[in-house]
Amino acid sequence: MTRVVVVDDQTLVRQGIRSLLELAEIDVVGEADDGEAALAVIDASAPDVVLMDLRMPQRDGIWALEQLRERGVDIPVLVLTTFDDDALVLDALRAGARGYLLKDVTLDQLAHAVRTLADGGTLIAPSITDRLLRAIRSGPSPVGAEAPPAQELTERELEVLRLVASGYSNRHIAEALFLAEGTVKNHVSTILLKLGARDRTNAVLRALHDGILR
Repeated sequence: MTRVVVVDDQTLVRQGIRSLLELAEIDVVGEADDGEAALAVIDASAPDVVLMDLRMPQRDGIWALEQLRERGVDIPVLVLTTFDDDALVLDALRAGARGYLLKDVTLDQLAHAVRTLADGGTLIAPSITDRLLRAIRSGPSPVGAEAPPAQELTERELEVLRLVASGYSNRHIAEALFLAEGTVKNHVSTILLKLGARDRTNAVLRALHDGILR
């Protein structure tokens, strides 16, 4: 069973999410009401996925994401928020979130997103808006101004990157392209190297910023 920590400052929201996820046979192993409390709960429960609200009192979701990245904690974070705020969502993705959803999603959509991240996927492209895409392309490069130009990707690497952006894990990419999972892992490593990206989300953000993905 997939293990999840829910981080939201509203008790009723946390309880509602817990009840819904339990219907989908997803185990909520911890809750927190702000970013600082979230770090302690994550350390104690070792979840497969964290559902993180962004705007919370005291320490917010962006702070928590930055702390997780600085500490080298590689647990996928799915932003779940009521705020359709492009700048806020983009900050979260740059800080290491592997996807975002608004709180008006259905249970099926939420459960699918949780399982996608738990399986090593991301969830950017399916939920990205035109406004967010414009913000990514008009803003600074996700890998920093000092990064070298991206190296050209092969057709196969582009195929793999498109599936990464669509939320596919290495296993599902292998099944879709009739490749060995080890081969896909090698392609992903090469893509990260060529784009100067630290992880899959960062690679997708740079590819969107540079127009490699359209």
